[in-house]
Amino acid sequence: MAITFLRPALAAAAAVLVLGAGLVAGTDTTADDAYAAGAPVTTTPSTTPATATQEKMVSPVGALFANGHHFCTASVVHSGAGDLVLTAAHCVQTGMSFAPGYHDGVAPLGMWTVTGVTVADGWTSSADPDLDFAFLTVQQAGNTASLESLTGANVLGTDRGFDHTITLTGYPDSTDSPVVCTGTTTRSDTYQQRVACAGFPDGTSGGPWVTGGAVIGVIGGYELGGDTPDVSYSAYFDDDIAKLYASVDG
Repeated sequence: MAITFLRPALAAAAAVLVLGAGLVAGTDTTADDAYAAGAPVTTTPSTTPATATQEKMVSPVGALFANGHHFCTASVVHSGAGDLVLTAAHCVQTGMSFAPGYHDGVAPLGMWTVTGVTVADGWTSSADPDLDFAFLTVQQAGNTASLESLTGANVLGTDRGFDHTITLTGYPDSTDSPVVCTGTTTRSDTYQQRVACAGFPDGTSGGPWVTGGAVIGVIGGYELGGDTPDVSYSAYFDDDIAKLYASVDG
């Protein structure tokens, strides 16, 4: 599996390529249409840097922001440096930041700037729905603490099979707090899994599928995560994402 690293100098062109390929792939709706149409979010999050004295274990799930709006969901995944976030590849934008534990319009640990993006080459070239995942490297100006030390993290779970009870979390474009559901996953295609959880509309893309402390999927994949808010999809996490993870955490 070829791997594409999107660093700040290349992010703009690469993101355009990825998003364009997603439309060419034939989806008549994206998981983030409301954001693309400029739907406003009325509450501005805090930008105060987090400190080691703040309350530990703020949720590792948070909202992705760009241009003052949250538009996708992401979560902290365990890494050696403690600075790695997982989301859907179709969520990649320029100028992203991450607000862990975002709720009621408040970012309890402030905003964390995305400084690097890593996606599979098969996603960049053809928006392969089986490769709809991305790792983001983040940092916060003036903060020496790692993000993971403040939030904790899920481990990456690969080759776990298709049948699990999971907790699914996502941030709808229209709200400033997450929606959470417990559901049972099933296989929907060779490298796709699905879960029936009501109330996961635009903006919840990238939301983690967590079981036993492991993230085994993110909302994305088939139809960029699904064309209704009540059934969500994810690429199956196998050796493709394991290799991608090793490339950024190795």
